[in-house]
Amino acid sequence: MQKTSARLLALLSLLQTHRDWSGDDLAGRLGITPRTVRRDIDRLRELGYPVRASKGPSGGYRLDAGAHLPPLLFDDGQAVALALALQSAATDETIGEDAARALVAVRQVMPSRLRRRIDTLRVTAVRPPGAGSASPVGTQLLAELGRVIHACEELRFDYGDDAAGAAGAVGAADVSRAAGAVGAADVSRAAGAVGRPRRVEPHHLVTWRGRWYLVAWDLDRDDWRTFRADRIRPRTPTGPRFTPRDLPGEDVAAFVAGRFRGTDGSTTDWPCRGEVVLGLPAEAVAPFARDGIVEELGPDRCRLTLGSWSWTGLATTIGHFDADVQVIGPPELTSAFAELAVRYAAAAAGPSQASPEGIPAL
Repeated sequence: MQKTSARLLALLSLLQTHRDWSGDDLAGRLGITPRTVRRDIDRLRELGYPVRASKGPSGGYRLDAGAHLPPLLFDDGQAVALALALQSAATDETIGEDAARALVAVRQVMPSRLRRRIDTLRVTAVRPPGAGSASPVGTQLLAELGRVIHACEELRFDYGDDAAGAAGAVGAADVSRAAGAVGAADVSRAAGAVGRPRRVEPHHLVTWRGRWYLVAWDLDRDDWRTFRADRIRPRTPTGPRFTPRDLPGEDVAAFVAGRFRGTDGSTTDWPCRGEVVLGLPAEAVAPFARDGIVEELGPDRCRLTLGSWSWTGLATTIGHFDADVQVIGPPELTSAFAELAVRYAAAAAGPSQASPEGIPAL
């Protein structure tokens, strides 16, 4: 028979599988008697593990969530994975401090062989380009947003300014109106963002390019909206419960990606997609083509198929390659290049071609 300490660890490992175990099943798996199982369950309870027992001929046991976090059992792989996850999270503006403290606590209780493995692994989380800066989001706010999402309760909140500027909620129409923006959420501005509280049915809490967002159905605008969490100030009490709606496309990742590309969220395809021939070799274009398609046409020419949320934005992006451009299609892309050419020509002509307000006359 195993020693008591080893037997308790084996029992705890079984109970952490989130299923009900009969006393006979546990006794059989551990090679002990049902009476010993009952004694070991009592020992775990004394250590702070909330083990729930159910009535029946053989009895049943399940490890419940308790008010306090008792010691947990991890194998070597789980412990290393946890430490790596905490290293990555330690750079996050929202949970970084808590993650760093948790990493110190985890490392202190690790066996020396695992501490050496962790100390040789250094992970640096790099913010994606264009992520910008945002006010920190408190863990209390994230927990409250998660609670109302889980409870399906209507949420009222003020959506106002932060240090970065005016408030903005992302809707499909908002994105399509913002000309030439790289970060659609930063450019779009929803009317009435400050003043009357917003009323929404919260559905999902997501991260996108280093920021937290709340995906919700806006009851006043009768449309889906994506709100920056750092600009949300919840009001109490919350509203009545609601029946969750189906997201367009029924996939939150695809919905959020589509919204930031200027669609209604039902697709991740760009609303504007064009094809050009560039006077550059394919290997020079491919690293900067994002999700575009690059086809080699010769040593100094390639075909580029690329998408954007507006035709003007697409033409501007293609112009970044600083090469001769031949538009294959569609006509909307040709028109966008023509409009940009007029603007750039007026800018190159100097102040004499500008309007009295200082804006180039088109």
